[in-house]
Amino acid sequence: MALAELLRARETGRPCPPVRGLLPDGDVAAAYAVQAAWVEHEVAAGASVVGRKVGLTNAAVQAQLGVDRPDFGTLLSWMDCPHGTPIDASRLLQPRIEAEVAFVLGADLDAGRIGPPEVRAATAALAPALEIVDSRIAGWDIGIVDTVADNASSGLFVLGDARVPLGGLDLRYHTMEMRRGDVVVSAGSGAACLGDPVLAVAWLANTARDLGRPLCAGEIVLSGALGPMVPVVAGDRFAADIDGLGPVTAAFR
Repeated sequence: MALAELLRARETGRPCPPVRGLLPDGDVAAAYAVQAAWVEHEVAAGASVVGRKVGLTNAAVQAQLGVDRPDFGTLLSWMDCPHGTPIDASRLLQPRIEAEVAFVLGADLDAGRIGPPEVRAATAALAPALEIVDSRIAGWDIGIVDTVADNASSGLFVLGDARVPLGGLDLRYHTMEMRRGDVVVSAGSGAACLGDPVLAVAWLANTARDLGRPLCAGEIVLSGALGPMVPVVAGDRFAADIDGLGPVTAAFR
């Protein structure tokens, strides 16, 4: 039932009520099963898996949504928006945008214990990213079960042009500023992302492996918001700059 409700919301463009009442109370594993079934549905329809995203890593975003722990979702090929190409806002129901560090993996992350050293060794490059999050749940009235079932409230994403080696970078101290037009609407740093984006990727790698869906070489990982997310409407233009990684922009029509 939960999957059917979320599919109907996507197909009609009309958000649905929360789905947490359709699943066992607080059962995050059941919610991930719904998410996996949706991914299978999309792959059967022709999409391909291109990566994962970590959600709810930022305390400000958790406070905005009333959720107290991270989650993850799956990135599909149709979510990847070319940098510099306007995005049709009608593809989304209730979009919001946040700036993140993207990790491009050069090796699988499926070991028994995955920590920062393993993440660093597996990372081929970093890129600045904008994630356009979206919810199929009306009014963003979500708990952890709702957002997990809804693919961690994934929408679309944009990667900037730069590819930067992770090397010895300490991402905790890399700052981010995002503007809508000329106005700063979000700011933060790597420390706001579970203390360090590398730690966020390690959390994801361990969690995804334990669920039987380990991270693979070639995947893109959106590691989580560096600052508060911001609502999006048609006509908006956002530009984010992450210290050491460079700019990334998104315009909506």
